[in-house]
Amino acid sequence: MDSYDYVIVGAGSAGCVLANKLGEDKGHRILVLEAGPMDSNLMIHIPAGVYKAYRNPKTNWNYLTENEPELFNRKVPMPRGKVVGGSSSINSMVYMRGHPLDYDRWQSECGLKEWSYDQCLPYFKEGESSDRGEDQWRGGSGNLGVSKGSFENPLFEAFEEAGRQSGQGYSEDLNGYNPEGIARLDATRKHGRRCSAAVAHLRPALARGNVTLLTKSQVLKINMTNNSVSGVTFKHRGETRSIKANKEVILSGGAINSPHLLMLSGIGPEKHLKEHGIDVNVDLPGVGQNLQDHSCVILQYACKKSFPIHKVNQPHRKLATGIKWVFTKKGIGASNIWEAGGLIRSSSKVAYPDIQYHFGPVGFEYEDNKISLLQAFAIHVDQLRPRSRGEVTLKSADPLEKPLMTFNYLQHPEDLAEMLCGVKKARELISQQAFDEYRGEELIPGPEVESDDDLVKFIRDVAETDYHPSCSCVMGNSKMAVVDEQMKVHGVKNLRVVDASVMPQIISGNLNAPTQMIAARAADMILGKEQLSPIKASFAFND
Repeated sequence: MDSYDYVIVGAGSAGCVLANKLGEDKGHRILVLEAGPMDSNLMIHIPAGVYKAYRNPKTNWNYLTENEPELFNRKVPMPRGKVVGGSSSINSMVYMRGHPLDYDRWQSECGLKEWSYDQCLPYFKEGESSDRGEDQWRGGSGNLGVSKGSFENPLFEAFEEAGRQSGQGYSEDLNGYNPEGIARLDATRKHGRRCSAAVAHLRPALARGNVTLLTKSQVLKINMTNNSVSGVTFKHRGETRSIKANKEVILSGGAINSPHLLMLSGIGPEKHLKEHGIDVNVDLPGVGQNLQDHSCVILQYACKKSFPIHKVNQPHRKLATGIKWVFTKKGIGASNIWEAGGLIRSSSKVAYPDIQYHFGPVGFEYEDNKISLLQAFAIHVDQLRPRSRGEVTLKSADPLEKPLMTFNYLQHPEDLAEMLCGVKKARELISQQAFDEYRGEELIPGPEVESDDDLVKFIRDVAETDYHPSCSCVMGNSKMAVVDEQMKVHGVKNLRVVDASVMPQIISGNLNAPTQMIAARAADMILGKEQLSPIKASFAFND
């Protein structure tokens, strides 16, 4: 076919949700274009295969930032899913909605009247099927399977108890009543398998027969006439093709690819486009700007006691783990490893948590792109609400050449100060009595790194992404806004952007769940449906 009602660019977290919800009406013909392959690699579906999934160059865009000024001019690897399911097929599966006050800030500070948490909560619930059961915060019958961490390891129990002992707190559910403290995390996992957006949403959509998926199809340009979008041009199996969109083209390429494609198509900062010889269709200075991410450092500690997970990389144990997973979907293979974590405050002056932990009961080191497991445990420390801003820009007008990106990690002094406090808080947590029988020597950064100056040097030396690029096609009505509250691109007809790039401010947590919620709301907007009724759930906001 040479025309469809809706053409969705990208079969990632947002694109899969859109395909499913728009396709519920079988009268709609929908085309989904994905640059990567099908999600047929077994390592994608085994939760413990997450390392191999995200390090696989065949299912990854393999982006690299430009030199980051505050990280000793290091280039930071930026993995992004180039596969059906997008990054939901290669991520660590942590399901985190962010704090309710994040969305309320979108409403109060960014002028987004339709985006308070009360208005978003019903879509989180509708999309989710949680093994915790349905209540006023959680959904029980949605497409996305969500399960609480259940892998048994004494280190998880020590981690939770250390939260209580340190005063950093404990939460039964960070996505529920109390979004603060140490907790067992949720994962996008169902029956021991990864529940990616492709598994949850795209497969049901494809089964109806009115949604077509083309893999290995990279979109080169959005086709426009007089600021009205008519379709897209893309490359498929070596052939360049054009497809018409009778109703809309929807970009769901993510915070890097969506602004890149807009600029290639003449929608973006006029001066920058002209520098690359691109005809300007719409001067939108905010395209690619306001780029945000969570910076992350990882601490590791030797473990006095050995557990089976520390030896799982041994060939015979790896085989046994795989066989057990194949036949039972249980054991280490069914764990996404980072099954515990927390949301805490860097100081009492902060209104709500600005630091996130991810805790794993095993240590690791990389050598020649191979991972070795250590008798150790590890804790990620993420700075959640950065004030630093970066940008995505064109390297050239060639659509097959990767864009440039600079996040300016820790450029704002308060970002560095919060990360420093976060590292100290993590050390304080691990120093609690609950860890006494397990805690060996601190391996990274090491006991010799004590002063603030030494810790700052350590942070600058090792900080990396926590894989949450966002905010590069901001939603709103400011001069730098790219889309309106319904995600329609300003100054362009029949074109929307629906993915993490439309967030005006980054969410204080992992972005996969919020991205799927945004897409679900967008689908109703596209179809002209009334939004689900707001839900005023109660929450514990610690003073």
